[in-house]
Amino acid sequence: MTPSEIRALLDEHRLRPSKALGQHFLADNNMAAHIVRLAGVQSGDHVVEVGPGLGSLTLALVDAGAHVRAVELDARLAKVLAEVVHGKPVDVVIADAGAVDWTELLRDHDRWVMVSNLPYNVATPVVVRALEEAPAISRFLVMVQREVGERLAAPPGSKTYGAVSVKVAYYADADVVGSVPPEVFVPRPNVESALVALTRRPSPVAVADPERLFSLVRAGFATRRKTLRRALAAEVDEATFAAAGIDPGARAETLSLEQWAALAGAA
Repeated sequence: MTPSEIRALLDEHRLRPSKALGQHFLADNNMAAHIVRLAGVQSGDHVVEVGPGLGSLTLALVDAGAHVRAVELDARLAKVLAEVVHGKPVDVVIADAGAVDWTELLRDHDRWVMVSNLPYNVATPVVVRALEEAPAISRFLVMVQREVGERLAAPPGSKTYGAVSVKVAYYADADVVGSVPPEVFVPRPNVESALVALTRRPSPVAVADPERLFSLVRAGFATRRKTLRRALAAEVDEATFAAAGIDPGARAETLSLEQWAALAGAA
């Protein structure tokens, strides 16, 4: 949809974008088609779209031959979206992607792709929860705030590498594959967006106790400026660092997922 079409729909239905829900509607057909191409969507694919809004990206997915399950929290928008996609292979579901039962939502097909312009305020928990609870989603192409995208895909040693980067890496390979300027949205946001591609690993990295792994990661990154010896003093002793081959004088942001796993395994 074009900006004028988006504004006309909003006016017709007396709607205003919700700041609380982080609503910024994609209003550029070329960008929508570009996102679909980057996602590798092909005819017959089953796509789950979180935060479809008024349907710009939804229509581009349909044009590529996809069957779309559009998950929209705002019932007002969902009603308009249902009109926009009437007669097309789109299921509009009114639900909170942060609390939805992913197994139930996706139960009718074994393999899904997530392609979404995610609301900025919920992007990280939606992606992480889908990685944790929706193994049927084999790959993702999500549009998020640039700094969020950089954290999701950050490698060890980078300034944006943190606990969420380790969590994502446990489940998937992630890369920032593009940027999206503010001017392609209505209303225009104050930040640049990034496109992040995630490909789920066939199985998570082998760890005897994943909860132990993520407990250590959270503790390590809670005090980034401290060495691991100090940050993990209550949980890891010198012998455990030695057994894992980890320098206790290092800091959390220098450890790869595999090193965190080794530490969790030795602890």
